[in-house]
Amino acid sequence: MKTQRSRVGEIIVIRINSGEDILLAIREAVAQHQIKHALILGAIGSVTHYHVHVVETPNLPPKDAFLKGEEPLDILSMNGVIMNGRVHAHISFSGLNLTMGGHLEEGCRVLSFCQVWLLTAPEADLTDWDRFGVMP
Repeated sequence: MKTQRSRVGEIIVIRINSGEDILLAIREAVAQHQIKHALILGAIGSVTHYHVHVVETPNLPPKDAFLKGEEPLDILSMNGVIMNGRVHAHISFSGLNLTMGGHLEEGCRVLSFCQVWLLTAPEADLTDWDRFGVMP
């Protein structure tokens, strides 16, 4: 196990418009605001297209299964972290015929709007905190 402390910094709110890709928009905002490390507090909105991956095997490194489709869905939640400028986000959706979630991939297209809330952690260094195995 590894721990560290960081004071919290600014809240960055990202408004993503209809037709835009959620992951690409978050990456653009992270670059625009020069965010190194942050928490993804949540998101709301809806999508016309979804694309996520989930772990498929219990071995390291796990094999990933990709789920992709076109269906109007509400965004129920999003959480994750920005680690050294890299977005690692998990998202969940719900609609009339489908409830699902996983790791956010390129291809999730906004239907009406999407808001994503980030909380910067300026003293943190989360670089590689999502790599496999034991951290030094």
